[in-house]
Amino acid sequence: MQEYIMPLVLGVVQGLTEFLPVSSSGHLELAKFIMSDDAVGEESMMMTVVLHLATALATIVVFRKDIIELITGAINKAGDEQRSFIFFIIVSMIPAAIVGIGFEDAIESLFNQNILLVAIMLIVTGVLLFMADRAKDTNRKVGLKDAIIIGVAQAIAILPGISRSGATIATSVILGVDRSKAARFSFLMVVPLIFGKIAKDLLDGEFSSDSVNFVELSIGFIAAFFTGMFACQLMIQLVKRSELKYFSYYCFLVASIAIAYFLFK
Repeated sequence: MQEYIMPLVLGVVQGLTEFLPVSSSGHLELAKFIMSDDAVGEESMMMTVVLHLATALATIVVFRKDIIELITGAINKAGDEQRSFIFFIIVSMIPAAIVGIGFEDAIESLFNQNILLVAIMLIVTGVLLFMADRAKDTNRKVGLKDAIIIGVAQAIAILPGISRSGATIATSVILGVDRSKAARFSFLMVVPLIFGKIAKDLLDGEFSSDSVNFVELSIGFIAAFFTGMFACQLMIQLVKRSELKYFSYYCFLVASIAIAYFLFK
């Protein structure tokens, strides 16, 4: 029974924290550390990939109308706005793709239950969210310069403890982008990267069927998918109401607990 509780917990944690700006990767590392999950290498990475696939699919389901509108608009002669939005998403992917491909081994070494690093990065996330909540004049659409800067923020968010959604949404809002548009751009910009990473791992032969438990992966996937849909819709409403500061307080609290746990365990 214990082996099925772990993927369920990790799936729920991933589904909630992928969209809420509190760092899914950081919480997954903390959960593994607290629950003494010593899985490393191929098995642990496979679960991580499956959980991210689940939240990517949850994003597609939630934003299915927007995605259809973008696709149909892109092939329409009058769809300049949709084509520009797709172009900005592509631009925003470049920094993270460069970091992910060029520093893959170094990045994977950070995902080894390093809770002190996670705690420090959660504090950085909290500061970003607090600054975003105080931002004014947030009424613009995403532009080319915004896409580049947001893309850099997404690349930095590869670090465990830096919330990807938190970093990209906060950066967008600080730049003056409308809060609803910032959330939409943030959630959609990561989907191509997730599928690209999964495709790369499969083509490189990173995983083999002999090394994974498909029942555990299925439990994690289902838990992450449904909690992800709930968290995504919740986050859209919270961003509109300008309530990011409460997440910053949460990040500070979790970081403090993680540091204390690290020092006194």
